[in-house]
Amino acid sequence: MSAPDERVCLIDASLYVFRAWHSLPPDWRDAEGWPTHAVQGFANFLLQVLERIRPASAAVCFDESLGQGFRGEIYPAYKANRERPDEALLRQFGRCRELAAALGLAVLAHPRYEADDLIGSVAAQVHEQEENVLVLSADKDLTQLLREGDQQWDYPRERRYDPASVRARFGVAPTQMADLLALAGDPIDNIPGVHGIGQITAARLLRHFGSLDALLERVREVGHLRIRGAQALQRRLIEQGERALLSRRLTTIARDAPVPPLAQLGVRAPDLDTLDVLFDACGFGPFLRRRAAALAGGMG
Repeated sequence: MSAPDERVCLIDASLYVFRAWHSLPPDWRDAEGWPTHAVQGFANFLLQVLERIRPASAAVCFDESLGQGFRGEIYPAYKANRERPDEALLRQFGRCRELAAALGLAVLAHPRYEADDLIGSVAAQVHEQEENVLVLSADKDLTQLLREGDQQWDYPRERRYDPASVRARFGVAPTQMADLLALAGDPIDNIPGVHGIGQITAARLLRHFGSLDALLERVREVGHLRIRGAQALQRRLIEQGERALLSRRLTTIARDAPVPPLAQLGVRAPDLDTLDVLFDACGFGPFLRRRAAALAGGMG
């Protein structure tokens, strides 16, 4: 058996719960008839992660705020374009949190902070101790957290990103990603950005000026750049500079959310009795139980 991965594993849980909810048929039901297929898919995902990389420390981070946290106070339209989860999905989110805890993983959630902020705040602690993180998510926003030695893993697609591959993919360093997203906007999260600027143009501007602050300070240089429509681009930046700064407040991941110290994130052996009760309640068969028992035996 391989040695435990010494990087702190930070899991963007809500992404994988939603993915299971949308991709799996609702063939699993509890005694009251509520679907449990997202719990089944999330359980399979977490077990695969624990079986493959055996992290020594980990946190499973959930979006309890659902767009109603501090960013919604700054900009009420933030994520207002998203449909709120219905009761059937919310019930499964609760069980997914129970599942992660029973598997021996620390579970983090907060009504004012999103999962990204919880991940960012734990990562800040890790970096203070000169250690590294492994972030499990497909969310490009999280690339802004990566330092040398860190990695982001889009697990289902088997895509891994480090600072060098972030630069290759987006044209900027991880430290510039919040500025890139602020300029280009993000329709998924309803972040406005600057109209008429996409990620390619935003990356080119940031490579030239270094940061959004420098770009806005030297905005009258933009019209002289060898960029198609440079004069119109300069006008848009002058007119919409405040909107770009507002967008950056939305795209920047917090590093000061209330999270436990790293010493409390050690991975424990699965609680098989609690898992049996949960799996019975969800209508699951023996397959997941056998895997959890094998995992517990390997950690004994």
